[in-house]
This record gives sequence, structure tokens and C-alpha cells, in this order.
Amino acid sequence: MDPTQRFSTRVDNYIKYRPHYPREVIDTLVLKCGLTSACLIADIGSGSGALTEAFLRHGNRVFAVEPNREMRKGAERLLGHYSGFCSIEGRAESTSLPEKSVDFLVSGQAFHWFDVARARCEFLRILRPSGWAMIVWNEREYETTPFLIAYDRLLQQYAIDYARAKHKSVYEHSLGDFFGPSGYSEIAFRYQQNMDFEGVKGRMLSSSYTPELGHPNHDPLMAGLLEAFQANAANGIVTMDYITRMYYGRLIDGGQHE
Repeated sequence: MDPTQRFSTRVDNYIKYRPHYPREVIDTLVLKCGLTSACLIADIGSGSGALTEAFLRHGNRVFAVEPNREMRKGAERLLGHYSGFCSIEGRAESTSLPEKSVDFLVSGQAFHWFDVARARCEFLRILRPSGWAMIVWNEREYETTPFLIAYDRLLQQYAIDYARAKHKSVYEHSLGDFFGPSGYSEIAFRYQQNMDFEGVKGRMLSSSYTPELGHPNHDPLMAGLLEAFQANAANGIVTMDYITRMYYGRLIDGGQHE
């Protein structure tokens, strides 16, 4: 499947149940990269707009570049009231933005879908010489609680694409190619969601590898999820633990880095 189409049927769950990003992401860019509300932001692979909204709340104008129509329309419904929001049909390798037009290039949860070499060329084209690039994603913990252990085992059993979608190693290899040797800094934050069963179910179904209604693995997966939830919930709530991993640096043409 074309990766840009993998989330077409998952938009509502993605908007409602995916984790957002901790405030420390913006704070770090302010402290380390000189982010101000006057900076122009391009959010590449912006999806339903979770990262876009963090910058809009900071007062920035954001060009939200997203190839998937359904995700893009979902973000437009959610964020259209922000005066600084600009929705753009495009992808990492071809954003349609003008040359040297933005101060920050950012991406949340989407970097592993990019053609890194082509995206880097495009980012160098649209990024101002003094600009920064930042990649961030929320990585679900797999072993911190009995519920999260059970959640992960269910995905291993019933989600056919799940092993391939575990992308930490992909990220780490691609980030080196993207930023270049010693070309980025990294920082991590803890983040949590407290969720009832509908939230946990929606969170699971928001993932591109989760079998949807009609797939033979869907019903046993949902039954197993309910069993795991009932065994571990306290007052009808379980906690989803995440590590927010953030990477930032300057992109310099010719592979030279400050």
C-alpha cells in the first residue's frame, strides 16, 4: 500500500486518541534554537495536526504539508480557526513551498515514511540558511506495565505488519543520513495518556498496522484487548506510557554541519 494512504480510514481515531506532544518540545526549541512566535514553520507529514497545533498555540504561522486527503481534511476541521494555519497538499519530497521560505522544518510521527535523501534535498531548498530541522515522535513503552506488555503481545499476535512498523532502528539509521555525522542533538521526555476502554480501543485502531473491522484478526484482537483492559484497569482507566524522542539540528548543504 502507498504509505500516504495507510491512514485514510483511521482519521477520527487518530484525532481523538493519538497522544499529543509535551510542552517541553516547544520549550526546547525556544531555548536551544531561538524559536519565536515570528518564525515560519513547515510541518511535514502533518497528519491530523497534533504537532502543528503545538506551534499554532505558540503563535507561529504553520504550513501543514500532508499528502493524505482524509488526514488533511481532518486537520482543516480541527485547526481551521487558527489564523496562522495553512493546509498544503504535498509530501516531504515535494512540498510545493517556495525556496528559502521557512525558519523551521518539523515532523512528528512521519519521518520513517520519507525518502530521506530526496526529502533532505527538498528541505534544503525551502529552509532559510539560518533555519533548523526537528524530528519528534512518541514511542509507546512496551514493558513498563502489565497492560502495556499485554497490549504489545496482542499486536505481535494479530497485527501482521506490526514487526515491520517498529521503527526505532529505522529512525536511528535514517537520522544519521538526514542530519549527517554529529549533526543533531537529541532529548527525550516522558508522556502519558490515561484512557478508558474506548480510548484504548481507538488508540489501537489509529495505528496503520492494526486490522480493521472485517479482517479476520480484528475480532480476536479486540476481544483480547478488552480482556487485558479488564484485568489491569483501575477505576476504569489504564495508563499508556510514552517516551517522546526529539532530534534537532541545522541542515547545511554539502553535508557540512555547524
